[in-house]
Amino acid sequence: MPKLWDETIEAHRREVRRAILETSGALVSTHGLLSLTMSQIAEETGIGRATLYKYFPDVESILLAWHERQITGHLAQLAEIRDRPGTAQQRLSAVLESYALSAHQSQGQHGTEIGALLHRDHQVAHAQQQVCDLFRDLLAESATAGDVRDDIAPDELATYCLHALTAAASLPSEAAVRRLVAWTVAGLRPEATYQGVAERDADLM
Repeated sequence: MPKLWDETIEAHRREVRRAILETSGALVSTHGLLSLTMSQIAEETGIGRATLYKYFPDVESILLAWHERQITGHLAQLAEIRDRPGTAQQRLSAVLESYALSAHQSQGQHGTEIGALLHRDHQVAHAQQQVCDLFRDLLAESATAGDVRDDIAPDELATYCLHALTAAASLPSEAAVRRLVAWTVAGLRPEATYQGVAERDADLM
């Protein structure tokens, strides 16, 4: 079979798979996880059920593949923000805010049903470790520049950030998420600076 023909077939398969995943994510957002069926996905995607089963054996496998795609995209977005021009502190704050807003938006779009399913997936633990590593590198760079406290190891601070910002999923608004990020960043500042902020806030009360 000619190489061009192989490439055309592979491109078609990638497009069909992409359509299946995007359709499934949209259906869950609209109708919920429990109502999702293979027949519904096939119909909304515009393919036959037999074709759908060539790509995925069941609904859960589709949702796990969709989730992996979301994770990959978000990690790429965080890496892009990390690599932008600017100081390490600026890039750290931008990365933390992007992570928190994504957590907030994902919970609002997909709810607790799909969250309970997907967070059993090993992909989540692997992705969280990658996020922690990304946070750690920026924290270490910021500490070297004097913008982040250096009395606590960057690994520990990265874990603190990750767990602190998971609260974004349950917050009522993006404004609340940004306040959470601001307080998280404040807790990362060198001790003297952080105490100064606390004293200033106390004077304002």
